[in-house]
Amino acid sequence: MAKTIPISLDAMGGDHGAEVVIPGAEIALVRHPDIRFQIFGNEKVVRPILDRYPRLKAASSLIHCDVAIAMDTKPSQALRQGRWRSSMWRSIEAVKTGEASVAVSAGNTGALMAMSKFCLRTMANIERPAIAAIWPTSRGESIVLDVGATIGADAQQLIDFAILGGAMARALFGIEKPTVGLLNIGVEEVKGLEEVRTAGRLLRETPLRSLSYSGFVEGDDLGKGTVDVVVTEGFAGNIALKTAEGTAKQIGGYLRSAMSRTLMSRIGYLFAKSAFDRLREKMDPRKVNGGVFLGLNGIVIKSHGGTDAEGFAAAIDLAYDMVRNELTHKIAQDLVHYHRGRYAAAAPVLEGDL
Repeated sequence: MAKTIPISLDAMGGDHGAEVVIPGAEIALVRHPDIRFQIFGNEKVVRPILDRYPRLKAASSLIHCDVAIAMDTKPSQALRQGRWRSSMWRSIEAVKTGEASVAVSAGNTGALMAMSKFCLRTMANIERPAIAAIWPTSRGESIVLDVGATIGADAQQLIDFAILGGAMARALFGIEKPTVGLLNIGVEEVKGLEEVRTAGRLLRETPLRSLSYSGFVEGDDLGKGTVDVVVTEGFAGNIALKTAEGTAKQIGGYLRSAMSRTLMSRIGYLFAKSAFDRLREKMDPRKVNGGVFLGLNGIVIKSHGGTDAEGFAAAIDLAYDMVRNELTHKIAQDLVHYHRGRYAAAAPVLEGDL
């Protein structure tokens, strides 16, 4: 019998809760029949929806939770009120206990990160976790991190993010040695904040088996796909992410308005419909839904709170791929190799001082 992939779901998270989570899980199960779900939520709410999907019901266990974390709940408040009882906490705890290999939630991002850090803890030598997003590019896709977990990262944290992102690129894209760039205001080594310049220097000087450091990249390189992994701190990364999402919606609105303005434009749209369908497919945010919490002793996927069933299914697809391709193991390996190389490089200096 093929090995199953156990995934825990926070059925109460997001703008629509179980009305999106359950149909999304059904879609993902069709794509990946070896998934087995642990669904955490209020049984009175979730059970009637789950009953509509016999195949999903047979592949799932429903665990009742009488607390749901609201989308506007502060992280500290969520920890106080929702620990041990909420659907969000229980879905994360399932990863800690080994009952699930990954947790997926569309709930409050701050609360989800706080609970994930408290429950799973960060990996050895990782001070702060990062949220990694999949970024559509003209070449395909790349990974951008951090997009909101750590504000004002120092040089060592940026290096940690490079290692985390490189491991995710290996797991998701199958690239043996992904290229990594640091987001900066210019490609020249003298530009940018001191922490970014220091991180760049250290990445150039440290031998890294798992990634290839390409130097600084600028904002327009995000869409070009200049590198496989773009590293930045959470403030700039989150602004870049929200700007890209807003720009995509703006362009979509412009196109819809232009195509419906006159009779000739509507006729022209009919002739070019296949091209517009391909463009819509490329710009569909649901296809790349899901931020990966990296640097924890376990995998947590954050789905967009306002997504639909197809978008939530994409987040489960991402969770499935991260488990199948052993993301956590790859990160652990890369961190061990990096710190061994770092200590080996420092040893001659220390011996000389003695």
